[in-house]
Amino acid sequence: MSLEPAHAMPLRPPQPRGTVYRRFLPALASTFSLRVAEIDRDLARFHDWMNQARVHRFWELAGDLASHREYLQRQLDHASSLPLIGEFDCEPFAYFEVYWAKEDRIAPHCDAGDFDRGCHVLVGESRFRGPARLDGWLDGLMHYMFLDEPRTQRIVGEPRVDNERFIRVLQQHGFDRRKDFDFPHKRAALMVLERETFMARCASLAEAAGGTA
Repeated sequence: MSLEPAHAMPLRPPQPRGTVYRRFLPALASTFSLRVAEIDRDLARFHDWMNQARVHRFWELAGDLASHREYLQRQLDHASSLPLIGEFDCEPFAYFEVYWAKEDRIAPHCDAGDFDRGCHVLVGESRFRGPARLDGWLDGLMHYMFLDEPRTQRIVGEPRVDNERFIRVLQQHGFDRRKDFDFPHKRAALMVLERETFMARCASLAEAAGGTA
């Protein structure tokens, strides 16, 4: 009987296609959905978003169309990362990059479990910014990651330490700031959301609203 080496990565499922999550948000009277990015459909808007000054400050990916095509294609080609387009009522507004933490650069800093996940986020369309929309899409994105893989016990993040506003938002949504640490290109805050914390928060919000999560 052969055993996998201790450092072997879990076998990942093939990349999905199309819409992977959809939920109506009564507070916004709007439907939030996530679909896998498509080169032909999304390259132009991805290019525009990445070249916005406020986005480049944190992503540092401003460039030409060809470089953005190559970047998106790399995300689609690797099972360790999933590029998603966030939509409200079928209108694209954001890009989310969901990844398996064990295969990511964050792994040595968070003792990543086999099914821990993380995400990078950007809201490209300014009119969809603001706390009401943010609450809707952030909870929806976390919900998707926990539902997609029942063995996911933690969601991790590594925002820049000077992105204080987003760090506060994450903490308001149940993330714990475990420590600050250094990447070669930035000093980051390790943010961790436990499955149990998220599900308890969902139950509490549902009870307060007089419904179910």
